[in-house]
Amino acid sequence: MTVRQPSAPTPFDHRMAVFDSDEDFLAAALPFLGEGLAAPGEPPPVAIADPRNLDLLRDALGGDAKDITCIPHTDWYTGSAANAVARAAAYLAAHAAPGGGIHLLMEPVWSGRAGRSARETTEWIRYEALANPLFAPMATTALCAYDTRTAGPAVVAAARRTHPDTEVYEDPVRLTAELDAVPLPLPPVGVERLAQPHAGAVQSWAQTRGLPAADAELFATAVAETAAALAPLDGAALLWGEAPACVCELRSARRIDDPLAGFVPPPPTGQDPGPGLWYARQVCAYVDIRDDTEGATVRLQYA
Repeated sequence: MTVRQPSAPTPFDHRMAVFDSDEDFLAAALPFLGEGLAAPGEPPPVAIADPRNLDLLRDALGGDAKDITCIPHTDWYTGSAANAVARAAAYLAAHAAPGGGIHLLMEPVWSGRAGRSARETTEWIRYEALANPLFAPMATTALCAYDTRTAGPAVVAAARRTHPDTEVYEDPVRLTAELDAVPLPLPPVGVERLAQPHAGAVQSWAQTRGLPAADAELFATAVAETAAALAPLDGAALLWGEAPACVCELRSARRIDDPLAGFVPPPPTGQDPGPGLWYARQVCAYVDIRDDTEGATVRLQYA
């Protein structure tokens, strides 16, 4: 097991624990949760973990388990990486002390959605990296727990690069730029072209490709919101795929130049949906952005 403490305190304390046995999980988790219980002015710490590991914690804590908020990680990590960012932000706003003070033990679902493909893994590494600037102003302490029995060596090695308490930590902007240096696959032959990607036209197309009406409406709204945010568009929108993996590619005449694009919620306006890439990241499984010298390509995949 490896547990390292941050070398210098920062508002957002983002730690990592790597373990390969039940005993090592408890050796990392119990002191961390105890630290949270002893933190002045903080609410009870939260353990977001595999249900089996939550049972281990309850057995080890005995009567003290009532002082810990336990959440199965399959209930927390239910969608995309952007969903996880939004869920964490909402939880901090509702439950943390002023300034975000709370201890969170967080175990990603690497044996499930986040680990089932290299494509999924890339997005969750992006989430871990971008958590550093996104939550930098918050006085939150997070311990990300990685079980080598479910997360392979490549996943753990990549995750180390996203945590400031490791020797191999890298600047999040540099790391996400590395992830985005991989070219997008070319669109297939025979794509649908829409000069104006209005929501109605996209929804009709998506339904012909097998998306249920409600899902087609969500996807179409994400496309329309993104198109509005990227305006002026450079060329037609491209559509391809079959349900559930319906895809739209949009080309903007200007660069985006922001690794946090779509991860920061827009100011509240009372309107639903939210504008642009934020809404798209909440709805779509993947949102890929590639800047070049003449503009940006944005590809949305519904599922």
